[in-house]
Amino acid sequence: MASPIQAVQHIAAATASSLAGPATASSKSTSGAAPFSDLMTNAIGEVGKLEDQANAAVTGLVTGTGVDVHTAMIAAEKASMGFELALAVRNKAVQAYQQVMGMQF
Repeated sequence: MASPIQAVQHIAAATASSLAGPATASSKSTSGAAPFSDLMTNAIGEVGKLEDQANAAVTGLVTGTGVDVHTAMIAAEKASMGFELALAVRNKAVQAYQQVMGMQF
């Protein structure tokens, strides 16, 4: 499972490679870069998986099925950090959208 930081590094690398040259149909198909919406969907899916893992760890801790406290805490912190990162990216995207909409042409 990729950490939230690795997911963001993947998004940044894919975005940088897609911005490196002009976006034509031939360069897009050969580079294999995913559209930004797909990258964001995958990142949100990773955050959902981290949340599911945290829920499973906490449930295991409460029911006493062999999950340690530190394992549950680590899973919960990973989920929390992933959510905070996704929220920050969303806020930046909304801010950029508002700036573009406020431009006068």
